[in-house]
Amino acid sequence: MTLKNIYILCFWLLTATGLCGCKRSEGKDTTVNRIQYEISNAIFPNPERGFIRTMSVFSEGNPLVAGDLNLLRSQNVTMILRVFYLDAFKDKAISNAEISLIKSDLKTVRDAGLKMILRFAYTDDMQGTDAPYTIIEAHLDQLKTVFEQNKDVIAFVQAGLIGAWGEWHSSSNGLATVENERKVLNKLLSVLPADIIVQVRTPSAKQQIFSTTAPLTAETAYTGENRARVGHHNDCFLTGGTDYGTYNNVDAEKQYISTEALYVPTGGETCPPTDGYDPTCAEGRKEMALLKWTYLNLDWYQPTINAWKNSGCFDEFQRYLGYRLALVDALLPDQAASNGSMQVDINITNKGYAPLYHKKEVYLVLKNTATGDFYDKALSTDLRLCKPSAMQSIRQAVALSGIPVGKYDLFLRITDQDEALAGRTEYAIQLANNNTWLTDHHGINSLNKQITITN
Repeated sequence: MTLKNIYILCFWLLTATGLCGCKRSEGKDTTVNRIQYEISNAIFPNPERGFIRTMSVFSEGNPLVAGDLNLLRSQNVTMILRVFYLDAFKDKAISNAEISLIKSDLKTVRDAGLKMILRFAYTDDMQGTDAPYTIIEAHLDQLKTVFEQNKDVIAFVQAGLIGAWGEWHSSSNGLATVENERKVLNKLLSVLPADIIVQVRTPSAKQQIFSTTAPLTAETAYTGENRARVGHHNDCFLTGGTDYGTYNNVDAEKQYISTEALYVPTGGETCPPTDGYDPTCAEGRKEMALLKWTYLNLDWYQPTINAWKNSGCFDEFQRYLGYRLALVDALLPDQAASNGSMQVDINITNKGYAPLYHKKEVYLVLKNTATGDFYDKALSTDLRLCKPSAMQSIRQAVALSGIPVGKYDLFLRITDQDEALAGRTEYAIQLANNNTWLTDHHGINSLNKQITITN
């Protein structure tokens, strides 16, 4: 083969594989350019992830204060854990005043642009009393409407209800058994909207309730079955050994949670370390990545939190708890025909410890550079599938019907699936890229690309 023929062969191989440069033809009047995006290390708030605060309240107690929640958001906190102690209702119905308190708190959370992790319990004392199952069942029936009316701002629900702090031990009514835990969990799932995930306190509790040690898989996840709606919370995280009884078979159960957390959330709080264990930055980083932690309580255990601040890894954990989606690159056309379509090819990566657990609506947004008008085009992608350290591609032909001729800047908009929150900037997802986030149009991410729509 001559040198000329070798050059020709190499040229065609490179052209066929798309490795030859930054442009390729998509038709006689369409050029596609590969855009690269810079990953950002900035810390910013995003829904349903990160450090949280715990705010507990006893029966008919003081409501949440809007100013307190607004301050939290300025500190990049987007969720609170609200523990409602039903201590005054262990033998009777929940009062109207208590129901009003719960509703009011959910509204305050919504107004502040946050979401709530919910837990109900009857005592915060190891020697205290909880309620019998018949009362729990009646209380959950009372709360069903509250759950349905406020599902937009309920991030997760912790199973609660049984024993001290609702942590499924020390039950004065003998409820800390597999049979009773199964009854309570199934009842709770039955009164919650189908897309709300419940977290249980230990992995063995879920395994025994559903009679399997097999973790969720891509085939069983997101199916609406009860098992697919149950995640995990650990309220003695990073303490060493069994984490105060969280684990029985430590390595096996951690691997079980690691696999499950590809589909259902893990979160909680730290406790005083045991047996000389030191929850250093390295240990925190390893465990959060392994178990795919999506949130962590700032209020307990303070010495561990403060040690991370002093060691310089607190910001790192704040950055990577939960999901952290970022644009990698995109292929987008320079031109498209009016009432035709444009081919979108966008790659997104997840730099966080965990995936998204709530389905989001994703739009390609076109902004007319002359009029400022916005046009949203839905994209058929499920960002829950963008797992930690992985990449997801959005490849789709987007119909341009209804968009006038002109020049347009392109954006990606990721919103809450609930219509009530879809127009709120606080519930839009900001991607972790430099110079892409705008609060315009309820929160959009620039694709750094302009397209001309022609006749």
